[in-house]
Amino acid sequence: MVKYFCNNTDIRSTWDHVVSAFWQRYPNPFSTHVLTEDVVYREVTTDHRLLSRRLLTKTNRLPRWAERFFPAGMSRFVYIVEDSIVDPVNRSLTTYTWNLNHTTLMSVEERCVFQDSAEQPATTQLKREAWISSSIYGFSRPIQEFGLARFKSNQVKAMKGLEYALSNLQGEMPQRLLRDSVKDASGKAKEAAKNLASAASAPQKPQQYI
Repeated sequence: MVKYFCNNTDIRSTWDHVVSAFWQRYPNPFSTHVLTEDVVYREVTTDHRLLSRRLLTKTNRLPRWAERFFPAGMSRFVYIVEDSIVDPVNRSLTTYTWNLNHTTLMSVEERCVFQDSAEQPATTQLKREAWISSSIYGFSRPIQEFGLARFKSNQVKAMKGLEYALSNLQGEMPQRLLRDSVKDASGKAKEAAKNLASAASAPQKPQQYI
């Protein structure tokens, strides 16, 4: 079984600003669990798309009930690969992330598409999807439920961090920009949670880009 998450958010900023803020979103006060970020691959294709692969290190706090099942020396860090494609012609930024370690305990794969809105001026549409699974026999369901709850909490923080980066780029106070966009993201996250699909009905997980 796989837990599937999906939501859509309207970011009240132009696509160009959102892409610029995406590369400058760390560090920020809402993502203190992100420790490092390193570019390991980058290429501009003949059709002018920018392909990137980055490695991120994040803290990995286990739920208290799960700590007794795992070695005390188990790494408390998780290594994340982030593939991204910036397409300036179609004005889209697509990212795909997945964890490299602790995959037996929990695997989290995420796809985000930032698309310039054709209907709303100076607005970027974000579609975020995630697939959460666990291979721990007898405990996969509670681990997946924990992973889903953590993911929903972290994606709200991720939105706050992105808006914080946007506010810095635009020279405005973070609180002013965060107010409406974060409220909108939080409301839509609650709505999306009601529509969680089972593995049978969930879209197929995407392939890696690079």
